[in-house]
Amino acid sequence: MGHRNAVRTRWMRQVLGAAAAVLLLAGCDGLEAGGTSSGSGSTATDGRAVNPLENPDGTKPGLAPVTSAEDKSQARKLIEELPTKGRGPKTGYARDEFGYAWMDTADGVPLARNGCDTRNDLMNRDGEGLSFRNGSDCVVVSMTLHDPYTGRTIEWRKQDAMEVQIDHVVPLSYSWQMGAARWPETKRRQLANDVLNLLPVEGRANSAKSDSGPASWLPPNKRIRCAYVVRFAQVAQKYDMPVTAPDKDMMFAQCDG
Repeated sequence: MGHRNAVRTRWMRQVLGAAAAVLLLAGCDGLEAGGTSSGSGSTATDGRAVNPLENPDGTKPGLAPVTSAEDKSQARKLIEELPTKGRGPKTGYARDEFGYAWMDTADGVPLARNGCDTRNDLMNRDGEGLSFRNGSDCVVVSMTLHDPYTGRTIEWRKQDAMEVQIDHVVPLSYSWQMGAARWPETKRRQLANDVLNLLPVEGRANSAKSDSGPASWLPPNKRIRCAYVVRFAQVAQKYDMPVTAPDKDMMFAQCDG
């Protein structure tokens, strides 16, 4: 128990530090007592997943449904602000243009340089019942994951590693075609390792998505679709990235009504 508590204490310090940095940059507008908003649907059935509108830096776990009229109105305003353009060519795209996978040294994003790689940071953030490799307070070898994309609860073990994959909500190839090909490598590394853009999900759902935008792929779990496009919009806005017109239309449709 002492080891587990130490891990959780370290994680909470990282999250609180990241949240403090965001508040220093953005101010305290909209923060209410207890960290909740007036909108409903802020937690999913696992009791931990957070509405993306209440989690603008991505340091809190999961992706809870966006359900209230107030929250859906806020979601549509966010989507409305996104510029549109057509996809450019995929010429020159390669994963290593965004740095090596799960680097801990992508400066400018939450949890960078904390001694734990990005993949394991996300397992720590979203998983429950965590077990760690002997001698490590970072490397997760088993956990329970409530997958937002399918609604499944997955009992994950490292020997079946591909059962859970880390999804880039805005796929790296998509970003390349929407302007990242011209970004400095430091910005591409940030996008690839920014916890705002990353979710542990069922491996089959992630593979089915590939590099699709919302017009071509949405999570099978319909309850989560407005939350998913909100997160897509948050990432696009943060990185000054346009989306395609069909993607924007589909995003509006998910948060309508």
